[in-house]
Amino acid sequence: MARTPLGNTLPDFPWNSLAGAKAKAQAHPDGIVDLSVGNPVDPVAPGVQLALSAAAEAPGYPATAGTPELRQAIFDALSRRYNIAVESPAATLPVVGTKEAIAWLPTLLGLRGETIVIPPVAYPTYEVGALIAGATPVRESDPAKFGSAGLAFINSPSNPTGEVLTIEYLREVVAWARANSAIVASDECYIGLGWDDEKQPVSILDPRVTDGDNTGLIAMHSLSKSANMASYRAGFFAGDAALIAELLELRKHAGLITPGPIQAAMVAALEDDDSEALQRGRYAARRAKLVRALTDAGFRIEHSEAGLYLWATRGENCRDTVDWLAERGILVAPGDFYGPEGEQFIRMGLNGTDERVDAACARLAA
Repeated sequence: MARTPLGNTLPDFPWNSLAGAKAKAQAHPDGIVDLSVGNPVDPVAPGVQLALSAAAEAPGYPATAGTPELRQAIFDALSRRYNIAVESPAATLPVVGTKEAIAWLPTLLGLRGETIVIPPVAYPTYEVGALIAGATPVRESDPAKFGSAGLAFINSPSNPTGEVLTIEYLREVVAWARANSAIVASDECYIGLGWDDEKQPVSILDPRVTDGDNTGLIAMHSLSKSANMASYRAGFFAGDAALIAELLELRKHAGLITPGPIQAAMVAALEDDDSEALQRGRYAARRAKLVRALTDAGFRIEHSEAGLYLWATRGENCRDTVDWLAERGILVAPGDFYGPEGEQFIRMGLNGTDERVDAACARLAA
């Protein structure tokens, strides 16, 4: 029987479709302002760089579970920064960037043939991970309609919309999972970037959500945005101790190991709350400028109360808006990357340098 390549079952890689708009934006006399990808542009903290270099001579294989120092640093930072409660440092697990870990999670959990719930407007890797596993992704936001799915991906703050899920909603999701012996994987990579005092992000592992029971729950975190460590591929999981132990054994077999020097750098980042606060301040200042510029230019911004992006519309097809912005040298992501409900929206990142963000605002004003 002829083999069907796995790639033939996946959607086209969405960023390939932006080539024309990118070329148009690059042709602007003052250069492109690329706000399309959540790619950090600010420097990695000196302490993180020093920790990386100090560990560079280590010749041996690193531990898949992470060093004791790393697991303790994850445990402490989650509690200190985000009110996340896990039973011990052993209920944490470093991963080789959260995109990799999300993409392989349904496969490692053995969900072939099952249904996996993803948000109606969602980071594309949730769908891709389900398809790689041979599962069926279903877009749904109402926990009452999750049915007998084996896994639900949720995302708060959302990429791309910046929506924050409430404690009440998260409790509904947890109740569904408990009633159906299902798993919830909560993508919380932007949890430290809350901009609305009345809608601060809350973890699926917050005791106000779980009542102290993390069964079936996994929180997924990253240092890419909070510490500018995207190039380090530094992420981690935390939650249900039994699930974390299961994933650890599977990742050992697959050789999915965070490199040793990266683990040392992660410890430094997780212990450095001052640098995290500094980066948050940078994004807040850029966000304020872009919100005003977009609004003055006739855009309507929805959600966006947290996270690294603005979810905006001019009431037209997103590809038309992408072209309009590209003519002004600004590149953004079209909302249809994230699902049919995003077809009239664009996602604009806060991750330009101060100079490039000022350039974008000036072009929108003109």
